[in-house]
Amino acid sequence: MFNKSTILSVLLIFIPLSLASEYLEWGATATFITAALAIVPLAAFMGQATEEIAVVVGPNLGGLLNATFGNATELILAFVALKEGLIGVVKATITGSIIGNLLLVVGFSMLLGGIRYKEQSFQSVAARMNASSMNLAVIAILLPTAVQYTSTGIEEQTLQNLSVAVAIVLILVYGLTLLFSMKTHTYLYDVGIAAEEELIEEQHEINLNKWIIILLLVTLGVAVESELLVNSLEEATSSLGLTALFTGVILLPIVGNAAEHATAVTVAMKNKMDLSMSVAVGSSLQIALFVAPVLVIAGWFLGQPMDLDFNPFELVSVAVAVLITNSISSDGRSNWLEGTLLLATYAVIGLAFYFHPVVEGLG
Repeated sequence: MFNKSTILSVLLIFIPLSLASEYLEWGATATFITAALAIVPLAAFMGQATEEIAVVVGPNLGGLLNATFGNATELILAFVALKEGLIGVVKATITGSIIGNLLLVVGFSMLLGGIRYKEQSFQSVAARMNASSMNLAVIAILLPTAVQYTSTGIEEQTLQNLSVAVAIVLILVYGLTLLFSMKTHTYLYDVGIAAEEELIEEQHEINLNKWIIILLLVTLGVAVESELLVNSLEEATSSLGLTALFTGVILLPIVGNAAEHATAVTVAMKNKMDLSMSVAVGSSLQIALFVAPVLVIAGWFLGQPMDLDFNPFELVSVAVAVLITNSISSDGRSNWLEGTLLLATYAVIGLAFYFHPVVEGLG
């Protein structure tokens, strides 16, 4: 019987295959596909190593470690694309990660969990706090975009300076959300934490040095595979008949988040909906309030014009995802139909991005 561990172990074969494809020149498409599949198990092992280390170092430092490395795969992948000057792809990946977590992951979690348990519940207060934080994220990308479209002849540097200032505000807010959830208002998240601890208790004794080494090696592996993926992206997507926009919004986030998606759905099917929502919505918050701002600041240092002026269609898609997810999760209860509604919304958005014409400057 194939379980998650077996599937991840099998996918490891794509690491040497991707390297062989690059150095034996099998073609950009082969390199792109094998590198994408190689990132899936590496991302999973990065998450597992982070969780194991977090258990040893204690709840406060462990929570910070989980918060920092929770989306490390997406951050590394986006940073490599940023370094190559693929600003549009970076922005599309940010958009896709937020949409994917809110609609695809939460949708599948509510659907499959709802089929098994009819109705599930989670902390409504925490859900409303997360909803407010996501609203801030929408505002943060809406205003720089609005400035761009309501100003005539605004300089690129001015827009980037505005984005860097907004990014600093978002990072500060992200730090405050960690303080809120891990220190001042932990009781709001007690159910999710208890569920996580219950899962951890099933594990064997932890070898800290072993997991630190694994984390370092896996991080290096993700960096190498991300380099292969990004370098082959334009030629491969062209030959596959896909736009860079669709690839950035739909394909890359699924690759980077596959293991985390599986975890959220699995715990939902065990009736641990608090933990499932924490994983999925928490990941979206981290992308919006930490990863995106860090990439804006990194672009400023690297001399790349990375800002928060998003394609209006991407902005609308994020706003729609946040709106419907907030609407469905505000009561702290879920069922299979609500999950279906989220998945249907994701399908419609995915189709729209697939048929959306190539956007100038995306690649």
